[in-house]
Amino acid sequence: MCGIFFSLSRHGYVAPTPSTEALLRNRGPDSIGKHEVLIHPQAHATFLSTVLSLRGTNLVKQPLKDVATQSILCWNGEAWKIGTEPVQGNDAQLIFDLLLKSSSGGEGQKEASIERVVDVVSTIRGPFAFVFFDAPKSHLYYGRDCLGRRSLLLKSIANGDFILSSVCDNDTEDQWSELDADGLYVLDLKFGSPQPLEAMHIPSRRRDDDTVGSVHFPLCFPFINKSLPGDLCRRDPRDSQRLLDSLRQSLDLRIQHVREAIDRPNQGDARVAILFSGGLDCTVLTRICHDLLPLTEGVDLLNVAFQNPRIHANLEPGVSPFELCPDRVTGRSSYTELLRVCPGRPWRFVAIDVPYSETTAHRQRVITLMHPHNTEMDLSISFALYFASRGSGFVQQNADVTPELYSTSAHVLLSGLGADELFGGYQRHATAFSRRGHAGLVDELELDFDRLGKRNLGRDDRVISDSGKEVRFPFLDEDVIALALELPVWAKCDFENEHLPDSDDPEQYLEPAKKILRLVAWEVGMKGVAGEKKRAIQFGARTAKMETGKTKGTQVLE
Repeated sequence: MCGIFFSLSRHGYVAPTPSTEALLRNRGPDSIGKHEVLIHPQAHATFLSTVLSLRGTNLVKQPLKDVATQSILCWNGEAWKIGTEPVQGNDAQLIFDLLLKSSSGGEGQKEASIERVVDVVSTIRGPFAFVFFDAPKSHLYYGRDCLGRRSLLLKSIANGDFILSSVCDNDTEDQWSELDADGLYVLDLKFGSPQPLEAMHIPSRRRDDDTVGSVHFPLCFPFINKSLPGDLCRRDPRDSQRLLDSLRQSLDLRIQHVREAIDRPNQGDARVAILFSGGLDCTVLTRICHDLLPLTEGVDLLNVAFQNPRIHANLEPGVSPFELCPDRVTGRSSYTELLRVCPGRPWRFVAIDVPYSETTAHRQRVITLMHPHNTEMDLSISFALYFASRGSGFVQQNADVTPELYSTSAHVLLSGLGADELFGGYQRHATAFSRRGHAGLVDELELDFDRLGKRNLGRDDRVISDSGKEVRFPFLDEDVIALALELPVWAKCDFENEHLPDSDDPEQYLEPAKKILRLVAWEVGMKGVAGEKKRAIQFGARTAKMETGKTKGTQVLE
């Protein structure tokens, strides 16, 4: 995981402000590098990268620069696969080599060269944001993966300067925006011009989109399956096994060989931690991790709870506000079930307690990190992610000992984000079904997935990465997504049939939302978790509406 910064100016080299550079260093504490390039008398380019080394046995410093061509790459991503082939070790140099090869060619091959670069980037399976300068052709490529799993902010200044950065300090009046995760962008820097730069946009296109048009960025997953059930709606019992197999493959890529170039952990230390509310999504991931990691390797479960003065103002003496938080209650329950189903591993339940005074002390920093997102709901969610990702709390090995202060050694965090959007976990999905049946449910799921890249993932990346950790989203693996989109809607959730809480049959006992994922949890022995209700992070951790119950989540921060 890296922090990347690029600037292009007609007035001289533009470096990040000291506060922005500090934020970039937080993302990548292992190395920092900078290249300044005079492309022509009117184009001063600055490339800067910080690196958190997570893959491979050697630290690969950035920006990467090719001596022969003078081309440069700033890469903030994880290429889990190139096409169908898994990537072993560090991916940055491999991506750079592929881009250099694809961009080669004569002067008269501009469009062909662009198409080859686009083809290379479209084969990358995993999250990314990047800036690639093809020096021989003076082409600058930049973009984010189609889901927006890595942050990239854009600032266009009135004097014509152009700046890209993973994160910003938000100290100036300049307007930052989140770069759309809707394809790739190309700037032709061959000729100087006093006019504002105009980027060529190469839009993304689903694999089953047969629209005829110019060059595009092909995606590896289809449109959502819109088929509707007939009179008899039967679930295929093999679907939940297919999902389990797909999640295993996704996790296997994301939790093996972590940070081998830097850390030499002691036995029992954790390389991987889970953002752990105890809910269905994160606990299923945790349970599958148990099958993939050596039994001696620890796994940390990061459970955050907040003191909320609006709710906890009149507690009895000695009553902990943190232990009353719904996610703490659910987290401890799921942790107990994990200990029973998966014995022998050094599981650590890390209770991260955040007093209200600490929340207010970090408020401005969190607002800076989540910028340009700026609503009360953004802040509530960002608080939970910010404090959870720091990984500092209390661990209690058993009920007979005093809890001890503990900070996780893990630099990779797993998140269950994406499961609700893919498998119908929100209340609005049930509402859509009640109003318009399966057709309305399909439309709501399609809307949720289509706006993933425009909503919160960039914000979450900025907030979490400030702790020098990388968040990974196994449910947003391209193959898991393809499976979810291909399945008919009644295979994913089951709002049509009556929920029978007293039944011994999981098909009838389990709640309809995310039914397929509940069946996965049931099949791997986590039957208590399989029956858990969905709860939004800001309500489960008690970060919502701390000052007043009248505040709306959509309200813009003052």
